[in-house]
Amino acid sequence: MNTFGKQFRITTFGESHGRAIGVTIDGCPAGVPFSLEKIQEELDRRKPGQSKITTQRKEADSVEVLSGVFEDVTTGTPIALLIWNQDQRSKDYSHIKDVFRPSHADYTYHAKYGVRDYRGGGRSSARETAARVAAGAVAKQFLEAMGISFHAYVSEVGDIKVSEDYSTLDFSEIEKNIVRCPDAEKAEQMIELIDQVRKDRDTIGGIVSCVISGVPAGLGEPVFDRLNAELGKAMLSINACKGFEYGSGFAGTKLRGSQHNDAFYTEEDGKVRTKTNLSGGIQGGISNGEDIYFKTAFKPVATIMVDQDSIDKEGNEATVSGKGRHDPCVVPRAVPIVEAMAALTIADMMIRANSNRLEQLK
Repeated sequence: MNTFGKQFRITTFGESHGRAIGVTIDGCPAGVPFSLEKIQEELDRRKPGQSKITTQRKEADSVEVLSGVFEDVTTGTPIALLIWNQDQRSKDYSHIKDVFRPSHADYTYHAKYGVRDYRGGGRSSARETAARVAAGAVAKQFLEAMGISFHAYVSEVGDIKVSEDYSTLDFSEIEKNIVRCPDAEKAEQMIELIDQVRKDRDTIGGIVSCVISGVPAGLGEPVFDRLNAELGKAMLSINACKGFEYGSGFAGTKLRGSQHNDAFYTEEDGKVRTKTNLSGGIQGGISNGEDIYFKTAFKPVATIMVDQDSIDKEGNEATVSGKGRHDPCVVPRAVPIVEAMAALTIADMMIRANSNRLEQLK
């Protein structure tokens, strides 16, 4: 499906080399302050051609509002946002018209639909995520008034890692370098590595970490629509994402329960807190009021600028030559996408939570 969310619901449309991409947002409450400038700022963080370590496709990614907004506030009706494609080079993909690129969605789309748009991957292209970022910017504006904020950053590229706990990092440093890492020294190392990989005509993966602050206790549905499960689904729907962990994650398996349990206490104002936060702000699938933090793992980009063995759609052996404009590492541009999907998840859960209590519907 092309729809995400149940109450705050988005549907994206368009292909990488089609005329445009876009999104409709249904379920956004009326009266939410709407800033087109804030949406454009988020799109500018994701757009291609930002630096030497991103694809050189040039897209302004200027967003147009078609409906759902009047006098700078949402009306409660569906919001439609449109982004025109301007720098397609479809001829760059003519050589793979009948050939499946290794580790791309070429074969699986062909197996599912019997037809595929080979121009830049069509619907399977990460170009589609621009629509998600636009919608996520609307969700952020909805949540901003509630004191909820999102900070994603690059924490690993290859074997270069930011080992400090997120609470010690200065998030204001994230946008001060092209790799979006809050540690300036590690950022320079990451940039050098990505640039060298690019010169080697290869690609490399990494990790984007994210912190959500200000989420109240009580978000998440029991059993199947747990908040952690919804966040995991959101992150794993992003192109090239290969893994998701929250809180202590896999490292928590090495601890004993006596080391891992988050003890409760009550602050002077009566607010319930935990002394530690190995739970990552989620217990029993429901938010507990602490920071929610998680990591998303992204694989190396599948398109590399060297010849690779493959097959064509008839099953014959073939050689795939790397052409076109591609990111040597996706993680710098994935940062706003991770934030957008997190914001869409929290917005949806916030509205669902407020429909669980009778007094909140009066």
